[in-house]
Amino acid sequence: MFFSACHRSEVQQVGETQSREQVPALITDTVSTLISDSGITRYRIEAPQWLLYDKTEPPYQEFPAGIYLEQFDEHLTVEASLKADYAYYNETEQRWTLRGNVHALNRKGEQFDTSELIWDQQTHRVYSDSAIHITREKSIIEGVGFDSNEEMSKYTILNPTGVFPIEDE
Repeated sequence: MFFSACHRSEVQQVGETQSREQVPALITDTVSTLISDSGITRYRIEAPQWLLYDKTEPPYQEFPAGIYLEQFDEHLTVEASLKADYAYYNETEQRWTLRGNVHALNRKGEQFDTSELIWDQQTHRVYSDSAIHITREKSIIEGVGFDSNEEMSKYTILNPTGVFPIEDE
């Protein structure tokens, strides 16, 4: 004798479909790509998964398992890097939202650590309302709230705290 059973929540009914807006147009696993400018490699992007939603409003790209980016100089030396547990790119607004353990290293060697970072490509601005920890060569700055240029070389920390060495004269 043979018995079989199933539960409704575990079985998808034939004919049930998701709308085109809910399904990514592109699913790519283990992404590693180089981006060049005028024949010179400038960036490397790595991600465990990349999802592209082109029929949503607004269209967006999602990196649910994180993203890692390196920026190179003309000799392929890493100048800056960025890493996050999650990334979302709004194509219409040209805005990146990075979440989780966000770590950025600028060209001056300053390390930025926060739980959320937003990069607005239209205004050329990087900002966050979250707590931020910046490790510099001779000091550590912490605060809540951050506003910067794209290179993260000129920035303002809102509600700052920190340890600053003072040289004796």
